[in-house]
Amino acid sequence: MQVLLTGASSFSGYWFAAKLKAAGFAVVAPLRGSTFAYGGVRGERVQKLGEVADIIGDCPFGSAAFMGLLAGRNFDVLCHHAARVADYRSLDFDIAGAVAENTNNVRLILERMLRSGLKAVVFTGSVFETNEGAGNVPMRAFSPYGLSKGLTAEIFRHWCLHYKVPFGKFLIANPFGPWEEPRFCAYLMQTWRAGKVAEVRTPTYLRDNIHVDLLALAYAGFVRRTIELKRSDRYGPMGYAETQGAFSERYAREMRPRLGLECRLELKSQTDFSEPLARINTHPVDTATLGWSESKAWDEVASYYRDRT
Repeated sequence: MQVLLTGASSFSGYWFAAKLKAAGFAVVAPLRGSTFAYGGVRGERVQKLGEVADIIGDCPFGSAAFMGLLAGRNFDVLCHHAARVADYRSLDFDIAGAVAENTNNVRLILERMLRSGLKAVVFTGSVFETNEGAGNVPMRAFSPYGLSKGLTAEIFRHWCLHYKVPFGKFLIANPFGPWEEPRFCAYLMQTWRAGKVAEVRTPTYLRDNIHVDLLALAYAGFVRRTIELKRSDRYGPMGYAETQGAFSERYAREMRPRLGLECRLELKSQTDFSEPLARINTHPVDTATLGWSESKAWDEVASYYRDRT
């Protein structure tokens, strides 16, 4: 089956492409920029992406190039993972601009793809959207970015209902693992490799951290189910649903024997409560059915950071 996967240069997007390929899908990955435009860890991911997907550069969602791509190929499923994320933590994030970009020409895209055999749409949402997952009320969006994701999802849902195409919504919480962006876990590893104590400033937040390879396995299975069952659904796979302090301690326990580092932590007294206290996904993952090994996943995390300079 042919998959059109947007957003494949992102951390989770690369892993989605890899697991879709391993599950027998043929993956086409249109990217916003040229294949040479990406630097840093994203550039490394794009290089690896070429091993599992047919990359189409300079092809933003809804652009003339994107519409031309649809004219020349038939796809069984549209997996829309791309979204505007620049300044995603800022209160000045352009909500309207992001929604317009994320949904550019969506109606025409669906019409054209349906004429060529489209069977389903799978949209990547976020547990940080309004009324997604479980947590303390009110279940507001975490940020203007989270609000833009929810609005984007509703626009896609509207047109999928209109054209009677199954709409699957796959909710992401906090993935971590090899080829991730230099955020919290990368900070932990950088600090520990320098022999220093890593500080956890928001230890009381209840969050849902999930190994990215498990997340991607769950995603590939959800894509296949959405196509084969021909019905709309939502799925938010749960990882380690625990406080950030507890997850940091878990991460340290797993890395100490694998890397021979002290992995010291200091859980600070939390003073910043600008985000909701708790938000997690709600669907446990059947790891045995997926053939996933937790120990192997931690080995891969350790190996990745061992090899980083």
